[in-house]
Amino acid sequence: MSHTGLQAIRAAFVDFAGTVADPEQMMQQFRYLPDGLLLTEGGKIISLTPWQETTVLPENCIFNDFRGQLIMPGFIDTHIHYPQTEMIAACGEQLLEWLEQYTFPVESKYGDPEYAAKMAAFFIRQLFSNGTTTALVFASVHPQSVDALFSEAEKYAMRLIAGKVMMDRHAPQSLLETPEQSAEQSRALIERWHGKGRLGYAITPRFAPTSSAELLQQAGALRNQYPDVWMQTHLSENLREVEWVRELFPQQDSYLGVYHHFGLTGKRSVFAHCIHLQDKEWDCLQQTGSAIAFCPTSNLFLGSGLFPLDRARAQHIPVGMGTDVGAGTSFSLLCTLGDAYKVQQLQNNRLNACEAFYHATLGGAHALDLHHQTGNFNAGNDADFIVIDMAATPLQALRQRNSKDIIEQLFVLMTLGDERNIAQTWVNGQCVWQQGTTEALAIP
Repeated sequence: MSHTGLQAIRAAFVDFAGTVADPEQMMQQFRYLPDGLLLTEGGKIISLTPWQETTVLPENCIFNDFRGQLIMPGFIDTHIHYPQTEMIAACGEQLLEWLEQYTFPVESKYGDPEYAAKMAAFFIRQLFSNGTTTALVFASVHPQSVDALFSEAEKYAMRLIAGKVMMDRHAPQSLLETPEQSAEQSRALIERWHGKGRLGYAITPRFAPTSSAELLQQAGALRNQYPDVWMQTHLSENLREVEWVRELFPQQDSYLGVYHHFGLTGKRSVFAHCIHLQDKEWDCLQQTGSAIAFCPTSNLFLGSGLFPLDRARAQHIPVGMGTDVGAGTSFSLLCTLGDAYKVQQLQNNRLNACEAFYHATLGGAHALDLHHQTGNFNAGNDADFIVIDMAATPLQALRQRNSKDIIEQLFVLMTLGDERNIAQTWVNGQCVWQQGTTEALAIP
């Protein structure tokens, strides 16, 4: 549900007016209002104007005064696994061993609807408390896990995209399905949830090693049948994984070539990681309009490698940020941006705060093909935003005071910030999280 009445919100505001292909143009789209007035109604943005242009507040509006705090569009997480929440910070392995030892055993629990519902509620609260208002999410192989997640998100009219993992080999027998079962269950979930409120479905083959050619063929057929759904999977995260795909699909010329062969590239296709790509794979991503989820924290944690953001920039490929919980060790996109900066530093590349927050907001929306609906404060967009305390700790307060401009303040925020900086989270015109609470706020 949304708050249907007119609301007026005064604060400082940051967003981006439009998407950019070239980071050199980023500052042209960057908007900063030190003192602004945001009007929302029915869960949508009406306007954002400088406060000094305000002569009188609209009649019968609810006024919220957040002066001294910064409001920006809600964060968009383009790659995260909700069943892996409870095995976050599992020590000591790289990708393939980590899946076998930790991930698959935990995901086996999600066939229980009550358990899945309990964990879905916890997961959504974690998103809200970290300022995430839109997410592209992997569930488990069980349809019950998707039903539980969508049911929880629906309570808040949240914009959430998710899908059941499709997997028919190289995993424990209890988590395997036939290609026909996988397609049938995915189709039923699409019919039940896709387009319901602000929910969307993503066809979700886990990755090529757990997908037979027959399963990927079924995934491609679903994509053809439902052209407005999303597709999410993993690509070139780990060098052993890349070699394994080469052995499993010798007839294809690359890892991405496997997905492309089965019709799984294109707009609304989001590939997580993309660390070890060949030139022809970069070209295919660009030519098909596919997008990348950059997951620096999990890439560091699993020792997978360093994502070459400069290559994605050069080829104008949309990039969103992914926390990738549970290999990622935080739900916070602020922490994720801090790691993204360090990953680029290790490659002698620069990631400034302007570009970083673009990828976490409007850039993420662009990667999901949602940039006309969310990700900035343009009129008609979703009223999904976060109220940020820029000085949540004494150290942050000290550093913010000696920052010379808003760009430096944002850099400090992404370097020192975490969930403590999220004062409030608003979804669809409704405050769903407030610092100091342990539960998501009730929706009337």
